[in-house]
Amino acid sequence: MIDLPVSVVIVSRGRPQSLARTLTGISQLQYWNFEVVVVADPAGIASATALPFADDLKLVPYDTPNISAARNLGLCHAAGEIIAYIDDDAVPEPMWLRHLVAPAMRSDVAAMGGYVRGRNGISYQWKAASLDSNGMPHALALDPQQATVMTPPKGRAIKTEGTNMAFRRDVLIDLGGFDPAFHYYLDETDLNMRLAKAGYATAIVPLAEVHHGYAENRMRTAARVPTDLFDIGASWAAFQRKHVPQGDRPAQWRSLRKEQRQRALRFLQTGALEPRDIRRLMQRLDRGYAEGLERKVAPAPLAKHPIDPFKRFPSQPRHPKMIVSRPLSATRDRKRALEDLASGHIVTLLILSPTVAFHQVSFTDDGLWVQKGGLFGKVERSDRVFKLSSRARKAEQETRRIALQRGFRR
Repeated sequence: MIDLPVSVVIVSRGRPQSLARTLTGISQLQYWNFEVVVVADPAGIASATALPFADDLKLVPYDTPNISAARNLGLCHAAGEIIAYIDDDAVPEPMWLRHLVAPAMRSDVAAMGGYVRGRNGISYQWKAASLDSNGMPHALALDPQQATVMTPPKGRAIKTEGTNMAFRRDVLIDLGGFDPAFHYYLDETDLNMRLAKAGYATAIVPLAEVHHGYAENRMRTAARVPTDLFDIGASWAAFQRKHVPQGDRPAQWRSLRKEQRQRALRFLQTGALEPRDIRRLMQRLDRGYAEGLERKVAPAPLAKHPIDPFKRFPSQPRHPKMIVSRPLSATRDRKRALEDLASGHIVTLLILSPTVAFHQVSFTDDGLWVQKGGLFGKVERSDRVFKLSSRARKAEQETRRIALQRGFRR
């Protein structure tokens, strides 16, 4: 199969350390024909510049809180046939691009989306969904081992998640890219609706996985506690004007407003918010909605030719390796894992304690995949609480589980 040229675009603002981890993960991608475009604020540019492969990146300074405009700027600098987007608080599995881009070999596929694992590295944060005529998602049950290509019926769309999605560059340019009216929220949902209206097919690719951390930003804390709802209100107003029949808008807004209030009240019950915070958040939501009713809601034309030529990232073939460890020897084994990483491996350090602790997976700043949990504990959250196992059997099971994402042979 021919590897299509891909531009990986990362937009970053206020997360320099997280951006560095994302780029470290991208440097391990097992796909030879891609470039990396980083659109970031000064701190993000400085963080990327400090990495050993900084000269192999396209660095584009941008310090305005508008993710759609930033994604469009990355698109203008990207020269790949396929444009893939990932967030600056996410890390891709090494085989991410190989799986994600494969459906683009079909000429009718214009968009691709993958699955997203959450903070514990095991549970899924996002799988697959369609969008109804009002932009509301509905879960889809798909084959977890195969890409599914769908052309939605009239009035519906296929949802791609912003931290794990890709598009044909020419289609994205023809549609005007992302609409800058969506500063923070619903930007990809609006694009999904426009893709569907234009008749394009979308492929959902379960094996194209990223791990998403939900890092703190100007709209929420690291614990996902909302700090401002202005842009959510503004985005919904803009979205309704573009896609929702006028007669349906008041009822939908009442429902959405109630949903946001209930979300805030749940944090009030946990002590993360105070009563005055609820009032302030709802006021900001309403002000945002009023402002969104006045925003210009048409994406501007984009230049068809990229600003810069394709800058291929010097990806190296890496062989995956799993090191099985225990808590008492983890420090020594981690040192060995780092040596294997430096010699060109993709390294998973599996630390098994003699307990029933649930497993968690993380990607470290220095580039290791670390999985911790009990020898008898749950990995998939649907597993039994206790399952008798040997260390060798557990390691074999985990190698099989992650084989297609991390590059082990099956």
